[in-house]
Amino acid sequence: MELTPLSDRIQCRHCNAPLTQSFCDLGMSPLANSYVPLDKQSSMEPFYPLHTYVCHSCHLVQLQEFENPQHIFGDYAYFSSYSTSWLAHAKAYTEMMTARFGFNAQSQVVEIASNDGYLLQYFQKQGVPVLGIEPAANVAKVAEANDIPSIVKFFGVATATELVAQGLNADLLLGNNVLAHVPDINDFVAGMKIILKPTGIITMEFPHLLQLIANDQFDTIYHEHFSYLSFITVERIFGTFGIRLFDVEEVSTHGGSLRIFGCHADNAAQPNTPRVAALKAKEVEFGLAGTEVYSRFSESVKATKRRLLTFLIEAKNNGKTIVGYGAPAKGNTLLNYCGIGTDLLDYTVDASPHKQNHLLPGTRIPVFHPDKIKETQPDFVLILPWNLKDEIMDHHSYVKSWGGTFIVPLGELVTST
Repeated sequence: MELTPLSDRIQCRHCNAPLTQSFCDLGMSPLANSYVPLDKQSSMEPFYPLHTYVCHSCHLVQLQEFENPQHIFGDYAYFSSYSTSWLAHAKAYTEMMTARFGFNAQSQVVEIASNDGYLLQYFQKQGVPVLGIEPAANVAKVAEANDIPSIVKFFGVATATELVAQGLNADLLLGNNVLAHVPDINDFVAGMKIILKPTGIITMEFPHLLQLIANDQFDTIYHEHFSYLSFITVERIFGTFGIRLFDVEEVSTHGGSLRIFGCHADNAAQPNTPRVAALKAKEVEFGLAGTEVYSRFSESVKATKRRLLTFLIEAKNNGKTIVGYGAPAKGNTLLNYCGIGTDLLDYTVDASPHKQNHLLPGTRIPVFHPDKIKETQPDFVLILPWNLKDEIMDHHSYVKSWGGTFIVPLGELVTST
């Protein structure tokens, strides 16, 4: 559907083209990681439009910036080390990169959005010098306590220039699930160009837009995700700043992600692999270079919402008890868009003590320790971080002992006992 821009300032954050085509409108929603302390449960909280658009020119799917990054990321509730499968993914990555590119004690690894040191610890154990750049002071403090050198800054041209002036350049510059989080993606990529050594390697991982559309992953849309990325678009953005993407992998994390490999455009030591052309062809065939696939997405999202609500309402009407597992940002998008509160979901649980004894934003569903599930023995457990469903069902297989069933909320509403 063609829309008239709401104002002259609604322009593509990469190419400045006017944004006229809606991608997905999820209504009004609070910030997805703004968990409410129990002593603030009667306080008001701000809601913002959660409406994504797609650029006709570069096909960047994007959300307007309603809250500045300092507010969103200055004190952050997400700690990467609470997921064992994510730690295993990080460890496997460091081993692969060291074997493929030969990083050693003379190399410098820099991670952007390094969180609590979940990944850099594995390079450090191999004797490779590391530095984390993390904007959330509370999270960086945990990394520092574990002897992971970290600086508390947002990354971009200014930070890159400052570090280069101090004599620091990166042999490996990496970032996992950060590229989508930056409102000024041009400044971010330009900064990477500055800090990367002439023979340096960049890797970035981010959820793949193709998988988001194909699997109705609308709950990965929230205010701290400013961009939703295809390889076609990312290659264009990086190329604008003299970085060539010479390889790409499709990985299973976060419901289907891409890991891109970049270098300076004139680095002949890293020729393009066949996977680059193959993925671009796959995206073109799917329709990501056109407009129709973006137009159809909203109707698919509405159908998923109806399926989930129908299931939950019928279960409740039949006297069943339903609780949640996890308190992820994606879960907060899902619950707020679908209008699911304690009338349908009694409570949720989370392994992170930073989320326990809080209320979910908007819905005000209470968050408890996972042991709460054993105490109440619910009929259904709705897995909100569905990307970790295998890990969760394995660790909490005791749910089967009383005939409980796990539910995965998206798509065809998969249940598993």
